[in-house]
Amino acid sequence: MRCRTLILLAFAAISGLPLQAKAGGILGTAQSFAVLGASMVTNTGPSVVGGDLGVSPGTAITGFGVGMGTVTPPGTTHAGDAVAASAQADALTAYNGLAGMASNLNLTGTDLGGLTLTSGVYKFDSEAQLTGTLTLNAQGLNNAYWVFQIGSTLTTASAAKVIIINAGPTGGSNDGLFWQVGSSATLGTTTAFEGNILAKASITLTTGANIDNGRALALTAAVTMDTNTVSIASLPPNNGPGLSGGLKFVSGTSGPIVPIGPSSVPEPATFVLLGSGLIGVLVFRKRLITKV
Repeated sequence: MRCRTLILLAFAAISGLPLQAKAGGILGTAQSFAVLGASMVTNTGPSVVGGDLGVSPGTAITGFGVGMGTVTPPGTTHAGDAVAASAQADALTAYNGLAGMASNLNLTGTDLGGLTLTSGVYKFDSEAQLTGTLTLNAQGLNNAYWVFQIGSTLTTASAAKVIIINAGPTGGSNDGLFWQVGSSATLGTTTAFEGNILAKASITLTTGANIDNGRALALTAAVTMDTNTVSIASLPPNNGPGLSGGLKFVSGTSGPIVPIGPSSVPEPATFVLLGSGLIGVLVFRKRLITKV
């Protein structure tokens, strides 16, 4: 029995399989929503929502239907129902948790465009601006995360971009990117955005602005759309579920938020060492059986 256990552990190490279950995200029931408003959600043009679409406590969702905006299955629409109300409550819990995290660097007065940032919590005392391209470097690690704590507004210029490079072995599927916005967020025309916007008030997506891998969650006001795509899943290297990983609650579904902890697979040399150990275990087991 002991030999069998050693063999299983060796195989798990070589394959890079975790011996513990992966921790869940911080969004709770808001996880399935790509767009969630509080007072209303309005749309102009052929927008696409890749995930659930909802509003609560308001009930008005306009601009979706034949020849207008669409919700991609299995996403569904929730207008003022219990599902949307639960998602709003969980989004607020995540918002407060993100706001309470200790920051690693204060970027007040710095344009995000042109920066390259590794995992961490970045703070703006007031507004944040993105002009050009923001590069987020995962450094080849799983569970990479970025949190932007913004005191007031988030604004992007036309054609601004957020890109993630050097994703870990899981292709970024368990990375997290969160924009905790103290008032409202506005994405300029044709912005190519990434991550989850949790805005205390409203979110405005101007013409052609897309959130390719993330969410637009407005806690007290409206989400306004105009020919946009907002999706909780994307193509490699930034696979879903909408960059909602990397972080966890210390206790259950509330309380302080902490990093799960960046991790990677063993280096090639480690694979060789572990492989040699496994061979040794197998040889030892064979000798025991032969003696018996």
